[in-house]
Amino acid sequence: MPATIETLVDLPYRPATPRSYAPKIGVIGCGGIIKHHLEAYVVAGFDVVALCDLDLERAVASQKAFYPDAKVYTDYHQVLRDVSIEVVDITTHPPVRPPIIEAALRAGKHVLSQKPFVLDLDVGQRLVELAEKQNCYLAVNQNGRWAPHFSYARLAAASGILGNVFSAHMECHWDHTWVAGTEFEKIKHLVLYDYAIHWFDIVRCFFPGQNAKRVFASTARIPEQTLMPDLLGQALIEFEHAQSTLSFDAGVPYGSLEETYVAGTLGSLHSTGSGNQEQRLSVTTAQGRWSPSLQGKWFSDGFRGTMGELLCAIEEQRPCTISASDNLHSLALCFAAIASAEAGAAMVPGSIRQMPV
Repeated sequence: MPATIETLVDLPYRPATPRSYAPKIGVIGCGGIIKHHLEAYVVAGFDVVALCDLDLERAVASQKAFYPDAKVYTDYHQVLRDVSIEVVDITTHPPVRPPIIEAALRAGKHVLSQKPFVLDLDVGQRLVELAEKQNCYLAVNQNGRWAPHFSYARLAAASGILGNVFSAHMECHWDHTWVAGTEFEKIKHLVLYDYAIHWFDIVRCFFPGQNAKRVFASTARIPEQTLMPDLLGQALIEFEHAQSTLSFDAGVPYGSLEETYVAGTLGSLHSTGSGNQEQRLSVTTAQGRWSPSLQGKWFSDGFRGTMGELLCAIEEQRPCTISASDNLHSLALCFAAIASAEAGAAMVPGSIRQMPV
């Protein structure tokens, strides 16, 4: 039966939590992003019992702010030796993360890895295979999937209300110069890699079952730019019967804007706002137009959504929608885009096995 406008009223786009599964959770890595993880986990009622960071003060600060009864460690092996802990959230930077994930899986823990997952697709594949061997779940924190507008958009597209989707165009115009003086400023392709990985992942949600044929991307600097990474980036993604464009202007000091437009054979979806925290969305078909009143925000609902999805998948013994095996396809698209920007030529996703720079 074809989807109708009424279908859109009750789309379950809000983060889910397990019905009864309440495992003890250990967190490895208490850097800047952990605030948003723990804020979301407190709201959801997730049971974090251990916090670990090489910098003891950072771990203690997270403990005091969010989980005062949690144990604090500087050695992640101590977290993994705790047999009561079933799930670990690993939020360290990508270069040091794979050995920690491997150790966690060998210890029999389910893992939620921060994004971007790995710097090498083959390393990621080996971790996926290890997780399967250990009968453990390995998921990636693609929290953008639970930003209210993205979550609603992907579920609307999946409902069939838009028909066969053939285009997805997304643009972001914002100020990302806050990275000055941080570790993020050292990432050459900061925009296409660390930031756009969310958009490469979301694009794939609109074209399930389709593999991108090739991607062409480029980057540039804005006038008077002093930051090392280019602040302008764009990508054109080709599918067999669809296309997608991504545009990023990361040096906009005033008048920020973010838009998403998805079109199909039966309708279209448009979301717009001053940023990804505030979006107004509408769906238009032959039946009319529907504009939901979206609840929540990307930060911190996105982080509640990822951990919630992992825990629900474990409880229901079903595949996890943010599995590492699925995420390798998003990374392949991202790596191809970066390689394209470096070479000035289109690249085939999957042909670039390692982060180009």
